[in-house]
Amino acid sequence: MKTLMKAAQITKYSKELHAQVNDIPIPEIADNEVLVKVKAAAVNPLEMLIITGSVKLIQDYKFPLTLGNELAGIVEKVGRNVKGFYIGDEVYTRLPLNKIGAFAEYAAIDADAIAPMPKNLSYTEAAAAALTGLTAYQGLHEELEAQSGKSVFIPGGSGSFGQMAVPIAKAMGLKVIVSGNSQARERTLEIGADQYLDYTKENYVDLLSNIDYVIDTLGPGEFDNELKIIKPGGRLLSLRTGPNKRFAEDNNFPWWKKKLFSLAGAKYDNKAKKQNVEYRFIFVRSDGAQLKKITEMIEKNNIVPPLHPKQFTISEINEAIELVANGRPKGKVIINF
Repeated sequence: MKTLMKAAQITKYSKELHAQVNDIPIPEIADNEVLVKVKAAAVNPLEMLIITGSVKLIQDYKFPLTLGNELAGIVEKVGRNVKGFYIGDEVYTRLPLNKIGAFAEYAAIDADAIAPMPKNLSYTEAAAAALTGLTAYQGLHEELEAQSGKSVFIPGGSGSFGQMAVPIAKAMGLKVIVSGNSQARERTLEIGADQYLDYTKENYVDLLSNIDYVIDTLGPGEFDNELKIIKPGGRLLSLRTGPNKRFAEDNNFPWWKKKLFSLAGAKYDNKAKKQNVEYRFIFVRSDGAQLKKITEMIEKNNIVPPLHPKQFTISEINEAIELVANGRPKGKVIINF
């Protein structure tokens, strides 16, 4: 008789943001995987995109699908070929895109995707750090190829993404400017931002110009404004606006997907080109080696991701999803196990 665990699953893509909590067998691990007993998992806007099928061209899933993209927990079993991880290790991860499943009591995870948990964080805090940390790291290093001494602006950077992106950008020697709400001003300046604009009182389009890099967290509505402040030859990286031809090429998608993404992103590519700016889109991937570097930055700068005050259990998964989709969470929304 297989031992069962609780997992939040969907059985098809749907406009209804609803998951079901099922009892399913604890997963078997492959030789390159570890079994992690999940202590905490974070709910991200990415969950909504997966549930509604909005990212199925990037990653299509088989059903039933256990949801959840990032977690922290304890290694329970170690696959035969795994080096460097042992039973009892505290780890955190952004799960590989083709095998998610953080909203469950256990997860079988490729060892290349995990890293030791930062010593200054609890399980709930660590669960909130992997996805945003990797997004910031890959965005700055790979997509923007950001160089020391240059400037980066993060509109809407007062949330959980900015909390990770600011210290990483500072560690790379960048001048960091953030816009966001007035409540987050002190916190954002404390972690290293050079300049903070309160969006309720200040319009960045009037105040900024000749910026080297912009990381957009707000989406298509801000695209034209962001382009206006970037210097010729600069780069605009979006987490929200949508994929383009370059994204499809970088991910080695088949020709029909390249064609599709070229069409989908053409409007943005053309607008950017007119301003002599390069438009990039990022969809973050798992990477244990990068996560180890992020762990070092988190410990060195004592970065603690802000969490929403109410934490949820797996039986309250739909309440948590609803909060991320339509509420105003005051930090990362966490499922506690």
